[in-house]
Amino acid sequence: MERLDKYDIAILRHLQDNGRLTNAELALRVGLSAAPCWRRVRVLEDEGFITGYRAEINRRKVGLGVLAFVRLDAERNTAEGTKTLEDALSRLPEVVSCHYISGTGTFELQVVAQDLDAFSRFALGSLMNLPNVKDIQTSFSLGEIKAAGALPLGHLVGPHAAPAASTAPATPKPKLARARR
Repeated sequence: MERLDKYDIAILRHLQDNGRLTNAELALRVGLSAAPCWRRVRVLEDEGFITGYRAEINRRKVGLGVLAFVRLDAERNTAEGTKTLEDALSRLPEVVSCHYISGTGTFELQVVAQDLDAFSRFALGSLMNLPNVKDIQTSFSLGEIKAAGALPLGHLVGPHAAPAASTAPATPKPKLARARR
């Protein structure tokens, strides 16, 4: 597998900043013509580097003023029980993020709700009634400093760059003959 080159990294950076760029705008910003830029974006998508495009919505503007961090502990961590709980959690739209965690607890959830009363109803009516749930512990966000920003890509540049999408081989630069004096 080839490594990401400077064009791939530039494409990722620009699309993270603005996923609505047209291919022509993106090509101009990264220094490619439109066709090679489009091909590189397709390869980055096909290889799973780009997993989708979506609008970022201000949760407060749509009436979701509460952000809770919920540590959920499972009764027993068997493969079947964990899979059943995973499936149930993935169907709850209020759960906007779910991670397996180390330490105490099995899952760390990010849950949004209109207000504390709505969160309480959700926690007692939904979360505590999920299969295999032993306990939940909740912390509430008191203020958002940074949320879902662009991923850092600096580690991809240099001799220890990560493996990347297979892109078309670069055209070798022609060697220029030195003029004789």
